[in-house]
Amino acid sequence: MVFAFAKAQTSFDSDIASVEDKVIQWRRDFHQNPELGNREFKTAEKIAKHLKSLGIEVQMGVAKTGVVGLLKGDQPGKVVALRADIDALPVTERNDLPFKSTVTTTFLGSDTGVMHACGHDTHTAILMGVAEVLSKNKDKIKGSVKFIFQPAEEGPPPGEEGGAKLMVKEGVLENPKVDAIFGLHINSSTPVNTIRYKAGGTMAAVERFVVNVKGKQTHGSQPWSGVDPILISAKIIDGFQSIISRESKLTDEAAVITVGKITSGLRFNIIPESAEMIGTVRTLDPDMREKIIRRMTEMARDIAKAYGGEATIDWQEMTLVTYNDPALTSKMLPTLQSIAGKDNLNSQKAVTGGEDFSYFQEKVPGFYFFLGGMTPDNIEAFPHHTPDFYIDERGFQLGVKALSQLSIDYLNAN
Repeated sequence: MVFAFAKAQTSFDSDIASVEDKVIQWRRDFHQNPELGNREFKTAEKIAKHLKSLGIEVQMGVAKTGVVGLLKGDQPGKVVALRADIDALPVTERNDLPFKSTVTTTFLGSDTGVMHACGHDTHTAILMGVAEVLSKNKDKIKGSVKFIFQPAEEGPPPGEEGGAKLMVKEGVLENPKVDAIFGLHINSSTPVNTIRYKAGGTMAAVERFVVNVKGKQTHGSQPWSGVDPILISAKIIDGFQSIISRESKLTDEAAVITVGKITSGLRFNIIPESAEMIGTVRTLDPDMREKIIRRMTEMARDIAKAYGGEATIDWQEMTLVTYNDPALTSKMLPTLQSIAGKDNLNSQKAVTGGEDFSYFQEKVPGFYFFLGGMTPDNIEAFPHHTPDFYIDERGFQLGVKALSQLSIDYLNAN
């Protein structure tokens, strides 16, 4: 199928240019006032107020704090959804910006700053800009556009549901039924005004695991009188890494096991009774995922037993593989090429980051791509989820243009 883009795209240029400054200001406001997952109350209010001002039908309180807008075009047709995540992270910002976050909170018992250290503030502002552009061009929309502002992409608080999975459960892809969904992620290591994508599996399935190790408490001067759960934990971590380095066929797909937190003990001269480890597994292949989970479960149990202790491991599914529908991806690439330029649209290999956008893609065809946010020729691009994470605002206009044009072209072609 060949699309004709030039005329429609040109008609958007003035609208997109006029909204750019607004997008930047919205993003700075969200950045300065971040909120954690399932607690994005003020963020949701700002989004809803803007959508209502555009005459868009608005539903609030979806999946706790999510906002959903529906824009009906002047002509009948299918329904396309656009998604932005709105939550921040428990990270203390180190950037010296006039809109730097100084918000603090207590997260899992620890005092921390709150920061948009993954670019969700950018995603939210871009989608608000897209809503404004498309609301001015209802006459070009053959169908409807559903704007999904999703909370808790980074995961809900312990004991709560949230994120894309809860949105799907609550029917966000129904009434009206969504036919396809698009999303983007700003990327700090991709130069501005460029786009990266991959058909098929593009981001990893994510599991969270908790290993509980039971030993025997004793005096630190008499380790032979007890069973050291800290030593056992170290051996288990070492064993886990051998699953990746010696048992996983990494020439097929990448896989990662990371232990991100260890908790044990209270005092320097006491060998404690127990230890807890929390971590994540990232996989891109279902068979590899199953094998790694099985081997980690066996290894934790058997290593602990070999040292006189006990260990159990509990699993929590966080995301599925972010799977870009190959047919949809192929059909929409001409749109991205036309707006970004042939040399600025690049394919990539799969990455081991995870995205709960995958729960939308499990139900309807979806296409998720990466938008450049790195200053050109920047020597050091700080990773996502770090205190120094930084995004170049000059890439926002391309994001607005991409989602706007993808929506129009998809609906008009169907």
